[in-house]
Amino acid sequence: MKTSAIKNAFQSWMWWRKCPATDSSFEGDLDESPIRAELYNVDQLERHAKAVATTHTLAKGRIADQLLPRLTENEQVLVNAYDLISAAAEKNRRIASAAEWLLDNFYLIEEQIRSTRRLLPKSYSGELPRLLDGPSANYPRVYGIALELIGHTDGRVDASSLNGFISAYHRWCRSSLASYGHCR
Repeated sequence: MKTSAIKNAFQSWMWWRKCPATDSSFEGDLDESPIRAELYNVDQLERHAKAVATTHTLAKGRIADQLLPRLTENEQVLVNAYDLISAAAEKNRRIASAAEWLLDNFYLIEEQIRSTRRLLPKSYSGELPRLLDGPSANYPRVYGIALELIGHTDGRVDASSLNGFISAYHRWCRSSLASYGHCR
């Protein structure tokens, strides 16, 4: 298979913000760049978490579940990518180390998908606080937080960066400014 097919599969997997199956206003192509931003150390992440919290305004009301339909889409993209990479490997074609990782660890991804389906109530994402505006508008606040953390750590999230970021975010939310529609 062509490298462009693998690239397109992964690019469509990364584009979670606008989901064709769950968002009737979807009008775009799936050619989105990776989630990247200036890399921060733990102290910088904590300062950034406060800044992020100041921009997050929560929307009112509930929306339909978005997590499980998106999980199904992502699963299909991953299966397609796995199949493409597997076919290339069977033909003794050279594959990138990230593709080798996917082949070696795909069973772990499948386990996580099955666990998520089994353990996540269908109405769960509709009950999560969601953002009013910004790139993650109408998506659960946790998506916006995760994007910021992933972008500023180059996807290398560890316990220290995660705990520091979330703690700083919530410290700001408990402050007096939180009463103005943020962080409820």
